[in-house]
Order: sequence, then structure tokens, then C-alpha cells
Amino acid sequence: MSFIRNKINIVTLGCSKNLVDSENLMGQLNAGGVEVVHNSDDTDAGTVVINTCGFIHDAKEESVETILSFIRAKEAGLIDNVYVMGCLSERYKKDLEKEIKEVDRYFGVNDLDEIVKTLGVDYRKELIGERKLTTPKHYAYLKISEGCDRTCSFCSIPLIRGKHKSRPVEKLLKEAENLASKGVKELILIAQDLSYYGLDLYKKRKLTFLVNELSKINGIEWIRLHYTYPANFPTDILPVMAGNKKVCRYIDIPVQHINDGVLNRMRRASDAKSTIDLLHRFRKEVPGVAIRTTMLVGHPGEGEKEFEELKEFVKEFRFDRLGVFTYSHEEGTYGYEHFKDDVPEKIKQKRADEIMEIQQEISGELNKARQGKKYKVLIDRLEGEFYIGRTEFDSPEVDNEVLIPKDHGKLVLGNFYILEITDATEYDLFGAVLKENM
Repeated sequence: MSFIRNKINIVTLGCSKNLVDSENLMGQLNAGGVEVVHNSDDTDAGTVVINTCGFIHDAKEESVETILSFIRAKEAGLIDNVYVMGCLSERYKKDLEKEIKEVDRYFGVNDLDEIVKTLGVDYRKELIGERKLTTPKHYAYLKISEGCDRTCSFCSIPLIRGKHKSRPVEKLLKEAENLASKGVKELILIAQDLSYYGLDLYKKRKLTFLVNELSKINGIEWIRLHYTYPANFPTDILPVMAGNKKVCRYIDIPVQHINDGVLNRMRRASDAKSTIDLLHRFRKEVPGVAIRTTMLVGHPGEGEKEFEELKEFVKEFRFDRLGVFTYSHEEGTYGYEHFKDDVPEKIKQKRADEIMEIQQEISGELNKARQGKKYKVLIDRLEGEFYIGRTEFDSPEVDNEVLIPKDHGKLVLGNFYILEITDATEYDLFGAVLKENM
């Protein structure tokens, strides 16, 4: 296949926040008349832009391997140019320029205008928020702030993305209205820390105000909250989650650990009691809420006693959704400067596996309890013999899915249906359509 010189392939690695950055770049390029594809495996584009992740060791390795694979394609004459942007490039730009010289140019996380100009298009500030969606057209991520003011010992995000910077409410509403006009029905609010939103701009937390305003937009039916922080959580959002039908009864709140000593070394600004009290408050004030969390195992100072405390907590609280990371000793972080990476990698992985085994059993039991119950389900895609959908308790890519056999009848992607759950496994539900939700 011969490549098209003026066609650009944007390759996105890492999180949904990176994805939004890629979508903004694609929107600028499209407005300039450039043909753009996303995450294409083909080498039919003359230029490739790799939006990298630099958060932890595994993500950095994946980013470097991706860069090298496209460099090989360039050396073979299959593409013309390779550009690198994003977190890895921001964090290690000088090192990368020395080690991988074949890249045409490296850009940081705040260099959108420079990237656009380099790719031969005039940067248009008025297009901020005019994204080319890479998600199915019925849902989109809405990034409400950039950076983070927290000082967690293990996290390199403030080093990469800088201090917390909220986006003005009016700009977010305009972007959301634009998304709704294009058919978006579900907004997934993302940031490094949603709970901090507004403090820098308005001198008070404004997440609840923003969510209420977003819920007034015609066409938006679900609003989902990702990435909140336990310390100083804006509890005024809870009555909104309980009473506003457009706000999903779903909260993503990375707890990271429950042992006070480990939390203190992590610089989490919260202790076990305040964390547990907050989690129970969620369940009391928002009946039926699905709580997603993340745990970090193998942090310096986490011994067997501390890990056993974490295991017991996971067993007792029974999170609806849970993921696990192993500690990565990242240059420049507080943990790197002040602690020895004293938990062997094999032990870290063993602990992560143990937590996930516990969670797998919990997830299976919770899913089995949903059999026979009815839910509103959004249909995301058709895959093989099944339509794939989600309830309000599940976010795309990371949570449970509902599988509906396609021989049950034709369903419209992006529409809502009322389903009865007929069967369940640890991470999937199976359903039968009762009616379309009008």
C-alpha cells in the first residue's frame, strides 16, 4: 500500500485525557483541510503523530516501543514523518532527542499550536473544544481541568501537566452543547482530580454547579464522574447524583490504600477512617451507587501486615469496580526522592494478583445478584453475535458490559433500551430487551 503524503495518522496511548488532546488536534487539522485517521495500523498516512503516555514504567515502555516501530516504518520508506507529543515527550524531551534522533520533532503537552503549525495548518484558537471524536458518536469525554495540585508521593502528573487549571464553566457548557448537537448522549467528566474543580478560578469548588448546568442541555441523558479524590470531596454532589436522573449513580474515587502508615507515606491527605466514612456516605446518600476505585500495591513501606489490612478492607467493603496498579519508582516524585523502592517486583505483582482474585469473586457475586432485574442500557456497538451495551453503573473500556444476542432483534447503536438481565459472569452481564427507552 502506498501512503498518502498529506494524510496524518494520530496514535494515542494512555488515558482518556490524552484521547481528548488527540481529538482536539484532529479537530484543528480537519478544519485546515487535512485528512486524519486515528490509531490506524496501516502505513498509508505520510505522517504519524504519536501522543505518548509517561505516567509509569509500563506506559513509558509502550510509548518507546511505539515510537521505535514507526521509526522502523519511516526507515523502510513506508511513511515520511514521525512526530511525538504528550506526557513522555514533555517529561523526557531532552533524553528522547538524544536517544531517538530519527523522530522529526518532539512536542510537550501544551504545544498544540506548535504541532498544528508544524503540520502545515493555521492554529485557530476559536476551535478549542471543536474536537473530532474518536469514541462512538453517542458518548464523549469532557475534560474539565488540566494538571493537579496534589502531591501524592508516587505520581508524576504534576511534574508533567503542571498545577491544576480549571476550564471556565461557560466554555465547558459551549463544548457540551456542541457535542450534544452531534449526537452525544453521555458525557464522561474527566480531570486529574474532578473534586478540585473551580477552586483556582472561582475560589470555591464548582463541580456540583457545573454538573447541574450540564444536565440542562437537551440531548444529554447521562453524566458520569471519573477521577475524584477522597480528601475534601465535594459532598454536595451526592444529592444531585441521587436526585438528578441525568447524573449516573457512579463514582470513580481512587482510594489507593487503607493502612494509615502507607497513606501517610503516599501523602494522600486522608486517613482510613475519613476514607471509609466517605465511602459509606456514598452508599447511604446515593442508594444503589456503583463505586469504582483503584488500589496501589508495593509502595515503599508496605509490608505484609499493611497488605493484609488492604486485603481485608477490599473483602469487607465489596467495591463494585476495582483496579490495581503496582508501585513504579518514578524520577522526580516525592517517593523517588525520599524512599527506597523496597518491595521486590515479584512481590508487587503477587499482591496485585491477590487483590484482583478477591475482586473477581466479589464482582461475580454482585453480577449474579443482578439476574432478573431490569436496567436502562445504552447500546455501544455490535460485535460478533452480540450487541454490547452498558448500564449507568458502567463506564466504557474499564467496566462491565451487557451482551444481547443479535438474533433477539435489531438494535440501534447509541439508543437506550430497557433490558432484563438473564445471566452473568464475573465481568459481563447478559440481557434480553424488554422495550426501547423513549
